[in-house]
Amino acid sequence: MKPAAYAYHRAYDVREAVELLGELGEDAKILAGGQSLVAMMNFRLARPSALVDVNRISGLSYLRRDGDRLRIGALTRHRAVETTRDPAVLGGYAVLPRAAHWVGHYPIRTRGTFGGSIAHADPTSEWCMLALLLDAEFVAEGPHGRRTIPAAGFFQGFLTTALSPDEMLVEVVFPRPAPRAALTEFAQRRGDFAIVAAAVALDLDDADGTTCTGARIVLGGVDARPVRVPAAERVLAGAALTGDAFAAAADVAAREVSPPSDVHGSADYRRRLVRTLLTRALEEAAADGA
Repeated sequence: MKPAAYAYHRAYDVREAVELLGELGEDAKILAGGQSLVAMMNFRLARPSALVDVNRISGLSYLRRDGDRLRIGALTRHRAVETTRDPAVLGGYAVLPRAAHWVGHYPIRTRGTFGGSIAHADPTSEWCMLALLLDAEFVAEGPHGRRTIPAAGFFQGFLTTALSPDEMLVEVVFPRPAPRAALTEFAQRRGDFAIVAAAVALDLDDADGTTCTGARIVLGGVDARPVRVPAAERVLAGAALTGDAFAAAADVAAREVSPPSDVHGSADYRRRLVRTLLTRALEEAAADGA
């Protein structure tokens, strides 16, 4: 199919993009990698009145360590994250390049952008899940300047975020390293959207290295947005890193969520996937750096 008619505009800096969004109204959309938006337009699932192409904006493609913080420009391609060998990035943030291989297919990773995926807000998006897991902050620029939005308040529903129609996401900031973190998922075919995905980050007791002092768990594909599961996190707090503890946390997580049933699987099937994938992610995170 072909998309409905739309007006095309190209912006050469962030201010121009924001001005165009304000002039064109709330039906205008930003075109970055286009790997999600264009497909939706072709199926007439999205009918923007205008596109603002931001691909010619310079200075928004980078991975940059700032003390403990990691800053990623909104126009950074998935492939750049996947292939980075920068020790400053890999030191504490290695979960990002490891998770990147789950992102779509090779052409999608080559063209799609980190910020575009975040702004699209698919509930199984790897970057959305990791942003919530690692307490990321989103820097948005609008007509009144820049503001920072915490990940916990950014995702508001299916493909819905706290961004205003006249704002552009310009940077994603991860505030602290997560040396023991992992993400895994299951899809019907490699590169397809995940049916269920699980991401975890563990903090260990420095004295013995085998006791969990804190955990964060985020699931995708079980709600209209990625969700944390505090009840399962509490199971791990103070526990030894054993298969029994991981299985107990996974059982609690599966009971806590209310996943949908659709053509890809029933709610019960998704709960079984939660148990399997969360256990697998916890094992991977526990072994990380061991």
